[in-house]
Amino acid sequence: MGKISEELGKAVAEIKPSLVASASKDGRPNVSAKGSLRVLDDQHLVYADIMSPRTTKNLQENPQVALVGLNPETRKGWRVWGKAVEITNSGDLFEKFSKEYSAKGKVSYVVKILVEEELVF
Repeated sequence: MGKISEELGKAVAEIKPSLVASASKDGRPNVSAKGSLRVLDDQHLVYADIMSPRTTKNLQENPQVALVGLNPETRKGWRVWGKAVEITNSGDLFEKFSKEYSAKGKVSYVVKILVEEELVF
């Protein structure tokens, strides 16, 4: 674990959507696209769960997560391995995302991810 690099922060902001990979406690994988992913602070990423009940259920059972963003034109991107450390449906951060994404649908949860390893390519 460490501080999110400036390079990763810039890549996460520029490349949309990102893909979030999770697995249930039984190991059944799931991948979900996230247009809301962003850097929260120097160690965490965060996104809104609008239509991803399987991803959220997986992360509640097994917090290990991998994320990737890829620009198909430049073939540049990033990858993160980490852990979902908070899955919430209340509080200031949840209210902020709910307001921001109200036109796209109801935000069910906000997921905070601790970045344990990163790769920008």
